[in-house]
Amino acid sequence: MSLMKTAEVLLAMLKKYDVEYVFGLPGETTLGLYHAWEKFDEITHVMARDERHAVFMADGYARLSGKPGVCEGPSVGATHMIPGVVEALKSCVPLIVLTSDVPLHSEKHNMLTAFDQTALFENITKETLTATRGDEIPFLIQRAFRVATTGCPGPVHLRLPMDVIEEEISISLPPAQKPFSTYPGTRPAADRDSVAEAAKALASCERGVMVCGQGVLASRAWDEVAETAEYFGLAVGTTINGKGSIAENHPLSLGVTGSRGSSAFSNSFLEEADLVFFVGNSTDSVGTDGGTLPRAGSEARFVHLNLNERDLGNACGNGVLLHGDVKSTLRALLDTARQNRLVPSCDMRPVVAKRRGAFSGKKRGENLPEGLLDPLQAVEAITTAMPPDTVIVADPGMSAVYPAAFWKVPAAGRRFVTNYAMGALGYGLPAALGASFALPEETTVLNMTGDGSFGFVTGEL
Repeated sequence: MSLMKTAEVLLAMLKKYDVEYVFGLPGETTLGLYHAWEKFDEITHVMARDERHAVFMADGYARLSGKPGVCEGPSVGATHMIPGVVEALKSCVPLIVLTSDVPLHSEKHNMLTAFDQTALFENITKETLTATRGDEIPFLIQRAFRVATTGCPGPVHLRLPMDVIEEEISISLPPAQKPFSTYPGTRPAADRDSVAEAAKALASCERGVMVCGQGVLASRAWDEVAETAEYFGLAVGTTINGKGSIAENHPLSLGVTGSRGSSAFSNSFLEEADLVFFVGNSTDSVGTDGGTLPRAGSEARFVHLNLNERDLGNACGNGVLLHGDVKSTLRALLDTARQNRLVPSCDMRPVVAKRRGAFSGKKRGENLPEGLLDPLQAVEAITTAMPPDTVIVADPGMSAVYPAAFWKVPAAGRRFVTNYAMGALGYGLPAALGASFALPEETTVLNMTGDGSFGFVTGEL
């Protein structure tokens, strides 16, 4: 047993979960935490100028590190964190969102900065937790990491009243539940019968297309995506958020599909498909071009693999539904197909190659007025000059659309990040800063910004 302040317990528990960085900024209600931090050099605090940006930093860090991002803000700043927390919820990004608060008993007495934080966060997080005693902190940290990294990943909020932060307690710290220090914390596969049905459907199609969303990237399942596409002969498109699910120089890659960052080339395959396999894909309005891809009246069959049960089957209620982690379920799908000696009928390689050649020969931007820069030429110039392992973090709007359409990621993995689940302006720079802490120092992180986004975040420079 050791005599510790609650703030010291909090930092020690975060360290047990291999937390290296916390993004945030101080206020009166967090002074107790910062005083403890002065003597604790095992976790680096990264100062933001705005709580919203602290959350975006943690988001960028989480997407590139494979670990939950941790951010913190003072009581009044909790309201500024909402755009980032909502984006993380919709994008399935695991965050631990710490907010300090006034003593709970003073909330109804109109103490400065007092309001019901629990009510604010309960509809935009997977769970909101409140520490009422210092000795609860180890349990609450364990629960927060477990909830954030399992099922569909997402943000968890922990409310820390300032009087609880200052408590001195005698405590023995429990170990971390290590599987939940990274995500996914668990990898449940879809049930066998559904997997077998999906394998038969994929093997029998003739014009099959996979459309991969960011669930592939969260699951780190890009190897399984390529193997599945090659086995069944499927063309592979991605949503703008799923870009990187397959290397875009792969002979089966279509690039981005949908309404943002797509092309007539890529979308034409969805219009003509006899089977569409949505993988780690929420089938939102961006990925389906407002619900028009596949087109109305299409006789295409559907298979939908997703870990988020709320989105499963949204665009294909009569298809084969696979509820599970992308990596483990695709592995089960391949094993089932091989065990049953299924012989696929589809081979999209020659079709993709022929159409890609025709599309690449078309000139774009040739009708621009003199003096205007062709976005295609700009993207090509920038990406040609970049080191091959560069990560692009783009603000929503055309600054994301052009690189999504015209920059071909040379290898699979999370190399392109944008926030098209909600699309708040001002995401790119803080998310790029957060991403840089997750990557080797020599890796270039490029923020492409526009549509006024930079005006939101100039202070973060």
